[in-house]
Amino acid sequence: MKNNLPQLTDWLPTTKKEVELRGWTELDVILFSGDAYVDHPSFGAAVIGRILEAEGLRVAIVPQPNWRDDLRDFKKLGRPRLFFGISPGCMDSMVNKYTANKRLRHEDAYTPDGRTDMRPDYPTITYTKILKQLWPDVPVFLGGIEASLRRLTHYDYWEDRLRPSILVDSGADLLMYGMGEKVVVELVRRMEQGLPLEDTPQIAYLTREVEPKPDDIVLYSHEECLKDKKKEAANFRHIEEESNKQQAQRLLQQVGKRTVVVNPPYPPLTEAELDHSFDLPYTRLPHPKYKDKRIPAFDMIKFSINMHRGCFGGCAFCTISAHQGKFIVSRSKESIMREVKKVVQMPDFKGYISDLGGPSANMYRMKGMNPELCKKCKRPSCAHPKVCPNLNTDHRPLLEIYRAVDALPQVKKSFIGSGVRYDLMLHEHKDPEVNRANREYIHELIAHHVSGRLKVAPEHTSDRVLMLMRKPSFKLFEEFKRIFDRVNREEHLGQQIIPYFISSHPGCLEEDMAELAVITKRLDFHLEQVQDFTPTPMTVATETWYTGYHPYTLEKVFSARTQREKLAQRMFFFWYKAEERRNIINELRRIGRSDIISKLYSK
Repeated sequence: MKNNLPQLTDWLPTTKKEVELRGWTELDVILFSGDAYVDHPSFGAAVIGRILEAEGLRVAIVPQPNWRDDLRDFKKLGRPRLFFGISPGCMDSMVNKYTANKRLRHEDAYTPDGRTDMRPDYPTITYTKILKQLWPDVPVFLGGIEASLRRLTHYDYWEDRLRPSILVDSGADLLMYGMGEKVVVELVRRMEQGLPLEDTPQIAYLTREVEPKPDDIVLYSHEECLKDKKKEAANFRHIEEESNKQQAQRLLQQVGKRTVVVNPPYPPLTEAELDHSFDLPYTRLPHPKYKDKRIPAFDMIKFSINMHRGCFGGCAFCTISAHQGKFIVSRSKESIMREVKKVVQMPDFKGYISDLGGPSANMYRMKGMNPELCKKCKRPSCAHPKVCPNLNTDHRPLLEIYRAVDALPQVKKSFIGSGVRYDLMLHEHKDPEVNRANREYIHELIAHHVSGRLKVAPEHTSDRVLMLMRKPSFKLFEEFKRIFDRVNREEHLGQQIIPYFISSHPGCLEEDMAELAVITKRLDFHLEQVQDFTPTPMTVATETWYTGYHPYTLEKVFSARTQREKLAQRMFFFWYKAEERRNIINELRRIGRSDIISKLYSK
């Protein structure tokens, strides 16, 4: 950047003119993104573009190409020397676009001014088909969460059907799953050296000929899963376990006359590798083409810092571990502080860091104390059904970061905007020093890092439902709330705790929701942060919801599937609204739980 003001050439090029400004006559890689181009480490296309640029490649990004006109956006940069890459967006495109009731959302957070008409459904499929039509001989590589979670047969909620690997529907040459820095560099190296791409770790590809190896896991075919939901459920256990292992096995699944091959992933990035990804020369700003337009997702993360990747919570309804991995990879303190110092120099920074967090805010530096045990483990969660005794739950590294950031003269306050795991804070570790530090962390978090409201996610009150969700007992939430209230009194703060809850999760019955209403009333909550369960690809909850069987036990599990069943559960969140009272009373009588009426509505 010149004179501290970014120039147009500080962004990766998005047009032919910008390519020429760099003096390039040819591009090595062209990335097509379903999101607006924000040159920031929280946006996947920017990360992959910068990683490839650091390898000496000439890279361009085409953000949100128009797929409905004469396809000029797909033609304007010509043919790349190596490949086209598809990055459909930071969020799953269908979750981003539609509500749990399959209604169009009012805003697309990753689009200028929140417009909802700038990306197609399933952009991975749409973009790839267009590119293959225009440039049939140029390889198309898929990446991002949409491809990652659809690498094998999966249930699609929006079409209400089982779909094959996205490789089949798109016609792409291969897909990279998970976080893509290492795999994309390795693919380039192999292309440059003329080596076969099929041996690359962390990819999936289609082939007509594959010789199963002794250690391969051969899944039920797509056609078998279409006929038998129990086989689809059984498949998922293998898929999830291999996603969460350090030494995974190759997966094979036949689709018609071809086979999807999923190679085992790379080991988690090292600290130095993650630092390298975050330390690349991002402008941290939207491309100048969006001048005077608001990109809601950028506004949300503009003054935030992501400190680590991965999540070992293993929540049944969450896709984070399926994409980012179970094992936590943390940035060095030095890399984090370098980014904070860039943020505080931004012209509109007012002294407040909006988030020092990650997928779960307080998993920074947490890992197994004996790494050899982790190498053999295939548990989907290190925190469920109980916190693993091998897990180091020490919050001291986090306290060190918080205090270093707050010591900067330009920082008035740093907040924790990501969700926190209270079960990790309250866990009784065998080391008393860790327990002392964790109590100190709880106090520091509540007293100094809450911007008026602290987000936590108990998700439900029923221990039976929580067990299916892979979440801790609600008793732990109540314990944490008591501490929260006490610290607020001691520090004379008027802060709120904002709990998140889900209705219609597999295994949840109407009476569970009724009990939730009673318990949250007793705690004086008028719930706001609630959602109806939305089945998304590659979660154990989705597979349970679709198949009716739990993938790990193959036992039957009830799920609220019809609109009437789902609305009947959801209304219990709003027991305090006058317009819901009559419906709730009638429903309680219908299900034989009139005893709850007086608990909710007694004078």
